Amino acid sequence: MPGKEGRTTDGSAELADLLAGAVADRLTPGAVAVAGVGPTQLMFAAVGQTSAEPEQGVPVTGETRFDMASLTKVMATLPAVLLLAAQGRIALEDPVARHVEEFASAPKSRVRVEHLLTHTSGLAAHREYFRTLRGHDAIVRAVLEEPLEADPGTRVVYSDLGFIVLGEIVRRVAGERLDAFARRHIFDPLGMRHTTFLPDGAQGPPIAATERLPGAPRAKVGVVHDDNAEAMGGVAGHAGLFSTARDVVRYVRMWLDRGPSVLSLADREASVRLRTAGLDGRRGLGWVLGGDAHFPAGPPWPPTAAGHTGYTGTSLVFDPGSGAWAVLLTNRVHFGRTVDVGPLRRRFHDLVARRVGRL
Repeated sequence: MPGKEGRTTDGSAELADLLAGAVADRLTPGAVAVAGVGPTQLMFAAVGQTSAEPEQGVPVTGETRFDMASLTKVMATLPAVLLLAAQGRIALEDPVARHVEEFASAPKSRVRVEHLLTHTSGLAAHREYFRTLRGHDAIVRAVLEEPLEADPGTRVVYSDLGFIVLGEIVRRVAGERLDAFARRHIFDPLGMRHTTFLPDGAQGPPIAATERLPGAPRAKVGVVHDDNAEAMGGVAGHAGLFSTARDVVRYVRMWLDRGPSVLSLADREASVRLRTAGLDGRRGLGWVLGGDAHFPAGPPWPPTAAGHTGYTGTSLVFDPGSGAWAVLLTNRVHFGRTVDVGPLRRRFHDLVARRVGRL
């Protein structure tokens, strides 16, 4: 990947222009986008700065570390659960109560691990625990005490709470925190050198700044943007991961590789299979599938495609059928939480579809 601001591979000037327009419109101070088919990278552009504050900003490159936000769910928590299942230590059909005794009473006793992965557990979408609680254990305890808002398996509600529970399952079953387990079993084997929770801002590539909170002298850099994840200490099943475009590409290519990898081909194929037929959403295990209202790309990306977004302005999409993939990293929350990069995402994925020509 090129390291100079605005430089592109194979003449991807249209992509650079698209990102430069987003920077000029103050949708984000910087952005990096990469797309390709299988092992072949076809498009790349990195534009703008890591921060709009002059004393913080440096040019964005393919090595800039971004706050992944909810991409944590599919880049850390999902593969961790799948690996534990492959090791026979859990099963997707297991009642959550088998691993987290706080779910032993009805109706939560009917919640299965798969329900958490498909966002059909009945748990609420979100709670603002950070306003009154501090510490990993305190917030996990509060999540485990939450009542269900729907019967398990009856509706799709995208739930941070469900993935906090999954992170706790990993901790209890593996005997170590999610960050340590993911590092040893996922990131290191895939060569994702700059993917981590709790990044060290003094070492490694620059980190894109997120939001400047009221009263703060500077925007957050290297501190997770998600309020609950920060209150939990920076490691959580729903948010907290930092990564680079180069590392995210390594990860997404693993999902398209037909050979052996960190996850078995069978597990990868099972994860992108529709699990919520008849419900109000198209979900696999962790992944949002093509045609879902929250899928980050529109047609011509097909129903076989899978993807996910992150609140900070990150997203990734891939299609196992054609082998096409696309990664977009921004730090749009730098200019406030109301900034909408949805149109930018759609234009990016439309551009990728035109260039790839195989969807």
